[in-house]
Amino acid sequence: MTDKYDVWAIDAVVNPATAEIAALRPEWSDSFYTGKIGRDRAPLDGLSLKQTLERMDRAGIERAFLIAAKIGQLGLQGSWHLSYEMVAGLVAEHPDRFYGLAGIDPTEGMNGVRALEHAVREMGFIGAHLYPHWFELAPDHAKYYPFYAKCVELDIPIQMQVGQSLVYDLKRPLRSVGRPITLDTVACDFPELKLIGIHVGIPWTDEMIAMAWKHRNVFIGCDAHSPKYWPESFVHYINSYGQDKVIFGTDWPVLEFERTRDEIEALGFRPGPKRKLLRDNVLRIYGLD
Repeated sequence: MTDKYDVWAIDAVVNPATAEIAALRPEWSDSFYTGKIGRDRAPLDGLSLKQTLERMDRAGIERAFLIAAKIGQLGLQGSWHLSYEMVAGLVAEHPDRFYGLAGIDPTEGMNGVRALEHAVREMGFIGAHLYPHWFELAPDHAKYYPFYAKCVELDIPIQMQVGQSLVYDLKRPLRSVGRPITLDTVACDFPELKLIGIHVGIPWTDEMIAMAWKHRNVFIGCDAHSPKYWPESFVHYINSYGQDKVIFGTDWPVLEFERTRDEIEALGFRPGPKRKLLRDNVLRIYGLD
């Protein structure tokens, strides 16, 4: 690790960006990354795992969770799925640095549930991942419930995007169905399910904090929004009564590894809460060493 950081971080939200994967991404992703969020082209054109690990090392990131994302129902404009097999292959190359998260498509029904189980039991995935807005179904919709039940059975957490959805370069803008309050019903119906609302919940961050405060099984992922722009209430939550409830992530390449670490350092967290944010909480929630 570099001398800049005193804690090794675990990045719980990372989109793999090898050249092979970059070639599979839909056209809208190019304008989204370079125009909407102003990122450089390198991850879009593809980085080797060695290059990715070098960036992680410079940012003091020990391990990363790689998402096998399922973005919308296949066949609809802009939708695409990254296969479990491809992500499992990347993890197998560096099992000491990477873990896999299995994306969920609720339109796949029980076939999707069985695929999730196979990914966990046979391929070593450690959790599930969901983009509700891509399906325009709120997190408390019945179509997700078989997946939630399987996550409980497998004892794995599920991450899901909460907050507003951005406007992609599509002919069909996607509704912002991920209000954090919708996790209330899910947490009540599945008190054993570890629910992680990622993307901070912006613009409903205080609502997301309320859900994490109310439910012992609800947590927050701090990815996708630059720390220097985090709401003051969220920074206070991490540094005080919510210090056991938030996990670190970048949603890379949405946020750069090193810049995100630097912005977190600049927020002046107390040592204990900072360590919990960067590594201890995610290790506990996912049952990792």
